[in-house]
Amino acid sequence: MTIVPERTAGGADLELQLDEILTAHHGGKLNIAPSVPLGGARDLSIAYSPGVAEVSRVIADDAALTKRYTWSDRLVAVVSDGTAVLGLGNIGPRAALPVMEGKAALFKAFGGLNSIPLVLDTTDVDEIVETLVRLRPSFGAVNLEDISAPRCFELERRLVEALDCPVMHDDQHGTAIVVLAALRGACAVQQRRLAPLKVVITGAGAAGVACAEILLAAGVTDITVLDSKGILVPGRPGMNDVKAELAARTNPRRLSGDVDTALAGADVFIGLSCATLPEELLATMAPEPMVFALSNPDPEVHPEIAARYAPIVATGRSDFPNQINNVLAFPGVFRGALDAGATRITERMKLAAADAIFAVASDDLAADRIVPSPFDPRVAATVADAVARAAGEQ
Repeated sequence: MTIVPERTAGGADLELQLDEILTAHHGGKLNIAPSVPLGGARDLSIAYSPGVAEVSRVIADDAALTKRYTWSDRLVAVVSDGTAVLGLGNIGPRAALPVMEGKAALFKAFGGLNSIPLVLDTTDVDEIVETLVRLRPSFGAVNLEDISAPRCFELERRLVEALDCPVMHDDQHGTAIVVLAALRGACAVQQRRLAPLKVVITGAGAAGVACAEILLAAGVTDITVLDSKGILVPGRPGMNDVKAELAARTNPRRLSGDVDTALAGADVFIGLSCATLPEELLATMAPEPMVFALSNPDPEVHPEIAARYAPIVATGRSDFPNQINNVLAFPGVFRGALDAGATRITERMKLAAADAIFAVASDDLAADRIVPSPFDPRVAATVADAVARAAGEQ
């Protein structure tokens, strides 16, 4: 059974077969391998009883030695409650587990970090916080994943306050970092400045809010954000606290209405919702616009249609140029934070990560290459170095 036709970079059709995918995932995508020899009785006595008791004794005397003698200091917990998984929605923790396993595999392949998927059978923020606080001796960082908004904002904030280790909700900040890097790349291709751009963001969930926040921090002043009910503007009914606070700091022209009003004269469209963008609205944007239609697997507007109006088009898909892929960010961000011994991932560290991704891309920029390939071996190392330096400066 063919489930999805995909195009390669060269434009050829690539059909993914359901049985091929399920076979690849059979038994899961992870395993644990020992880092010490276990070939005989002496090896066993060192790695386990009686030798391991001596390691436990020294840690009991000095808890700081946990970092030296266990893997916990550089172990990332990939945590989800299964309420916002990919484009599938609230499918629960068990169905989320294959995604978390995949994320853990990417941490290892691209960042050289060990990680462990943890799917929690609760959606209660208090219970999730308590669970991770009690598990804190087992890991060195927390990657939150696929947790629905607006709970994700409260959960991340409370975990940052409760845990003395790096915490990041990747659906928010990984997306935002790569979007900023891509926008810097697009500006460099078009020889434009970032700050004066008129930016429209559709979607006021986890990714949309975080993208608005990082663009504000990067100096963009004219950002208009929309949710399913229209433009966020102060006083508009139906906004939660997160949207109301964002409305007060965006939309400086105090626009109201729908996407047609927002897009008129806009330089940049960033789609982070499942809404469809009518083709005719692209014609109302400013000359030489940038279109980032990032909903996956179905972009808000098909890239080939967007390309009729915009010289630079990005998507969240791997079968079109300019893929906005979080794997460009999160492995290096966490590695840099752990390398620096940071207890938090700050706004400055996120901005440094975006600048590092752009720096790698700048060697080979083009309209269809505004971000580097995720397989470029320089990406994670460059991001990690930049994040570690930013952490050290703070």
